[in-house]
Parts: sequence; C-alpha cells; structure tokens
Amino acid sequence: MNVKLGPLADLLGFHLAQAQLVANQAFEAHVGEPLALRKVEFSLLLLLHANGPLAPKQLARTLSLPAPALTVLMDRLQAQGHLRREPNPQDGRSQHVVLTPAGRTLAARAADVAAHMEDGLRAGLSAAELAMLRELLGKVWQAR
Repeated sequence: MNVKLGPLADLLGFHLAQAQLVANQAFEAHVGEPLALRKVEFSLLLLLHANGPLAPKQLARTLSLPAPALTVLMDRLQAQGHLRREPNPQDGRSQHVVLTPAGRTLAARAADVAAHMEDGLRAGLSAAELAMLRELLGKVWQAR
C-alpha cells in the first residue's frame, strides 16, 4: 500500500528536499568521498576554476554564505594548499582569491567528475525538461 502524502504533495519544499536527498547521494559517491570535498568546497573551487580570481564578496554572494563562514572555508582550503589570497591589482585595499596549482588540479578533477555525477538524476528527463527544471530552480533561488 502506498503512503498518501496529504498536504506534503503540494509543498515545494518537500519535493525539493526529496530531490536533494538523491542529489546528495550522487555527490557523496562521485565527489565527496573520492575527492574528500564538501559541497561548499567543491562549489568554491569550481567557481574559481571557471572565473579565475574573484573577490571574497563575489564568492560570498554567489555561494549565499555570510562573510565569517566564507573566511573559515577559505582558511581551510588555503591550509590544504588549494587557494591563496592575493592583493587585488586594481585596488590594493582588497584581495582576490586564487587557485594554487594544486587547487587547479583538484578543481579540474572535480569538474571532470561533475560532468557525469548527475547522469542518474538526469536520466528520466528530456533536454527540454532539464532546461526547464534548471530555469525553475533558478527562479526559486532568486526569490530568496
């Protein structure tokens, strides 16, 4: 006998949480355990890999992290040898966050793994459905 969801069937948060469980399992199996990365570390590395040097404010805004949490994250990745802080050449009062050679190597490996990490999640979706899902999830995120 199937369990009725009742009011949960209409709650977007419930469906997002259910999907997140599956996405978390895929992340842990492909990235988390093999590369010893947390989701936020993975995200920060891939942002720097895709963009080059970024200001901490840009990273905090993109990752939806408060400044103190970003500082702790950057300190941890810097201690592991994956990133460094450099003076901003356009404004000596601020810093840029830059991947080290080891960080670039790890980010490239993580990007390669990520290309196939969600194959199972996408398997039941057409290209149009996947594009629509990304667009709709983006709208949910932007509404925050």
